[in-house]
Amino acid sequence: MTAVDRIVMCVFDGLRPDMITPTLTPNLMRLAARATWFREARSVFPSMTRVATSSISTGAMPSTHGIVGNAFYFPQAIPEHVLDVSVIADVKRAEAATGSRFLTATTFADQLAKAGKRVAVVHTGSIGSTYLINPRAKANRHWTFSIFGGEATETPEAVTEVIAKFGPLPKRELPRFQETDYAARVMTEFVLPDAANDVAIVWFNEPDTSYHYKMLGAPETLKVLAHVDAAFGRILDWVERQPNADRIAVIAASDHGQISSNELIPLPELLTRAGHPTQHAKARDLAGAAIAYTGGNMGEIRILDGGTARRDAIARWLAEQPYVGALFSPGRNDVEGQAPGSLSHAVVGLDHARQPDLVYVLRSSDDPDPYGLPGLCRISGGGIPVGGGMHGGLNRHELNATLMLSAPGVETARIDARPTGIIDIAPTILALLGVPAAAGMTGANLLGPALEMTTRTHTAGAGSFTHAVTVHRGGDRLILDQGRHSSNSPRGI
Repeated sequence: MTAVDRIVMCVFDGLRPDMITPTLTPNLMRLAARATWFREARSVFPSMTRVATSSISTGAMPSTHGIVGNAFYFPQAIPEHVLDVSVIADVKRAEAATGSRFLTATTFADQLAKAGKRVAVVHTGSIGSTYLINPRAKANRHWTFSIFGGEATETPEAVTEVIAKFGPLPKRELPRFQETDYAARVMTEFVLPDAANDVAIVWFNEPDTSYHYKMLGAPETLKVLAHVDAAFGRILDWVERQPNADRIAVIAASDHGQISSNELIPLPELLTRAGHPTQHAKARDLAGAAIAYTGGNMGEIRILDGGTARRDAIARWLAEQPYVGALFSPGRNDVEGQAPGSLSHAVVGLDHARQPDLVYVLRSSDDPDPYGLPGLCRISGGGIPVGGGMHGGLNRHELNATLMLSAPGVETARIDARPTGIIDIAPTILALLGVPAAAGMTGANLLGPALEMTTRTHTAGAGSFTHAVTVHRGGDRLILDQGRHSSNSPRGI
């Protein structure tokens, strides 16, 4: 494989690949015509942005990088409340407690820095995901701009430089039209013209934000999707104008997909009524709680009082509820979890030292939402209105991520249906620039020899409750396919 001169990567937060069409996204389709489209690419579990960002940057599962949720209880750093990875004060406390190793894996940016190469990031997503794409940006002498301002980046001088050239940061409005346009302009007029940037990344917070609040297939959301595609088109235009365009690799990706929510389950209240005083992560205070809980269409449960007896009692109670689709806990072995009816965290790559006592996933299906898109789920809070998009679980439509690659030697207009994932992005970036992968990277170079993968389905349950997860494994590489529960059709999850 011939090394490239540079790499341009555009991440569309939450973009479902089945919403990429000639009508909605002509510029992404323009890239697809000159790229290989890894149509069955998968996110990781939990399929949440901060977790997925860490897997993109490290080429590894949460079992390696240690970011086990968008929010998770981490008493080593913050004993009094659940750590929220989108809150800069929480991240700083975690960094202090871990000796600047909150992310417990080497990133592609770390590897590039060792090789004397430079990464520039333009980020419109949360503070946490801005940090996790290159957490050691300052030490690496790289450049990260955040739409949230100087406090939200390791390199605040990047924000100062951008404001001096392009004016004040845009207002926070929904949909994020202004932020999208501002970021695209910073890319095309500032970052890309600087030849010192070997890797230039833009992370668009759309369509994820509008999926959440404006519904996946709603007319307003489709306008957002068209808008962010047009912004990408301007970046693609810049690349195509360059004299060395054939030596510039372009990656289009998303961190996860989304599905629509259709029912709210008041899980904290139900758990409390069942004898397990529950405090939601958003409360920022665990006083008097027996368990700490995070919500969405999945979440973690941490036992604060009652030990394994309470954990197992909660697992049995959850297994009896008609809205629960899957349970995971620390492993009895590589497949079985310690809690009744659960699979091991190792099955889904969540077996880190920071792993939760229990993880639940609420039931979902392949049924169509009001706009005809497959995928419906229950939610247990998290601030998203019923009907809004959600992600985090194991439905194949929320796991299915966008991943396209255009580079020298890459077959054009090709659909690749092999098991691939966002963990493959980091080793591919490094290989394209002739830099070796880090030891902890379990993803594969997408341009390397095809890896032999074995497909397995792991099943667990208690009483009438059963659930299963299908995965692809090859050596240390783990690609999730989907999860299913007892009432699903074979296609469901």
